[in-house]
Amino acid sequence: MSTDKQIHVLDELQSLLEEQIKLAQQGNPASKRIEVLSKQADCLVGKIVQSGILESAEFKNRREHLKKLYDTLRLAITAQKADTFAKLNQVRTGKKTIGTYRSNI
Repeated sequence: MSTDKQIHVLDELQSLLEEQIKLAQQGNPASKRIEVLSKQADCLVGKIVQSGILESAEFKNRREHLKKLYDTLRLAITAQKADTFAKLNQVRTGKKTIGTYRSNI
């Protein structure tokens, strides 16, 4: 794979990760767009691993930047998961309360 093509693949992965982060921070966990982007990123990661692009010293900075993007994405998804869990607990509590009121009527 030529250096230009390697740079293009890394740029594309970076763009996909940045878009996933943006969507995750907007708080739409069921977004189909995130799922599509994730599949596209997985495909690119496979190409990157297969070609060993990030193993070379010339791409050390890119490797570190991509790692930071993945860490940011992981944190955004974790925060989103915690928010969803809290909302689910509120719904469960509400259902129990309504059930209690119904049984007392």
